[in-house]
Amino acid sequence: MAAMLRGSWSLVGRSCKHVDFAFVSTRSMASKTPVGFVGLGNMGNPMAKNLLKHGYPVIATDVFPESCKEVQELGAQIVDNPADVADKADRIITMLPSSPNVIDVYTGLNGILKKVKKGSLLIDSSTIDPAVSKEMAAAAEKTGAVFMDAPVSGGVGAASSGKLTFMVGGAEEEFTAAKELLTCMGANVVYCGQVGTGQAAKICNNMLLAIGMIGTSETMNLGVRLGLDPKLLAQILNMSSGRCWSSDTYNPVPGVMEGVPSGNNYQGGFGTQLMAKDLGLAQNTATNTKTPVPLGSLAHQIYRIMCARGYANKDFSSVFQFLREEEGQ
Repeated sequence: MAAMLRGSWSLVGRSCKHVDFAFVSTRSMASKTPVGFVGLGNMGNPMAKNLLKHGYPVIATDVFPESCKEVQELGAQIVDNPADVADKADRIITMLPSSPNVIDVYTGLNGILKKVKKGSLLIDSSTIDPAVSKEMAAAAEKTGAVFMDAPVSGGVGAASSGKLTFMVGGAEEEFTAAKELLTCMGANVVYCGQVGTGQAAKICNNMLLAIGMIGTSETMNLGVRLGLDPKLLAQILNMSSGRCWSSDTYNPVPGVMEGVPSGNNYQGGFGTQLMAKDLGLAQNTATNTKTPVPLGSLAHQIYRIMCARGYANKDFSSVFQFLREEEGQ
C-alpha cells in the first residue's frame, strides 16, 4: 500500500509549497509497512522493540553499532546511517540525546532528508529546543515530508512496558497517522498543537520532575538523619500529601524500591547530563519568555554541579547520593 501511495504522488497536484496533508494522512491505511528508527539508546531500544512486538518491520540505525544488536536479534534490519533508513521507510521515528544530534541526523551528510521520500512522516521523540523542531519541520517541508515533535515522559521503565506518554506537536491532520505508531510504545498520546508545542510540554514536565526529585531526595535524606527507616518514610510520604512520582515510582534511596536505578548504583535510567541539558532548555525558554523560574534555575545549577562532580552518566535520581556525599557521609 505504501509503495502504491508513493507511486501515486506524481498524480497529486499541489497548488502551493505546503505538504498535501490529506494525501500524507492516508499512510494510516498502510498499517504494517516498515518503520524506520534512528537512535537505539536507553529509550530508543525498548521503543523499537515494542514496534517489533506489534508486528511492524523495523529498519534501524545507531551511531554505536553495538546498540543495534538486540533489536537485530529480534528481527530488525540494520542499516549504516539515517539516510539509508529514509531510503527504505516512509515513516521514521528518531530518539536522540540533544538538538545538535537531531540537526545532524536530519540534515547532515548522511541525514534523513538526503533520501527522504515525498509524503514521509518523520516523528522526533528527542527532547530538544522547540526552535530546532520548527527548523527541522521547515526543512522537511521543502522535501515534501512532514515532521512532528513527540517527546516522551515515563523513563526507561515505561519505554520497556510500552506505557510512555507522548506529547505531540505538528499538523493536526497528521496526528492520527502518528498516533497509530506511538500507541505501540505508549499508553498516552496527547496532541499539543503545532510543531514545537510537544517540546514545550516536555520541557515544563522535566523542570517539575527535576525539582520534585531534588525535593524528594532532600526529604528522604533529612528523614534518614532523623533516624527514620527510609522504607517507612517512603510509605508514609506515599499515603500523605507529599506523595509524588519521585517518591512512589522512582524513589532515589537505595533499597527502598526494586527495579529503579537507585537499586543499581544509579546505572541506567535518565542520565544526570541529560537532565541538566533539559533544564538548560527550560532556562533558555524562560529567559526568552521573561518567565520567572527560581526553583527551575536552582535545579539547573544543582545538576550542572553534579555533572562536574562525576555524576554525569548516573541516573538523575543520584542527586540523593550527591547530597549525602556533600554532607560527608
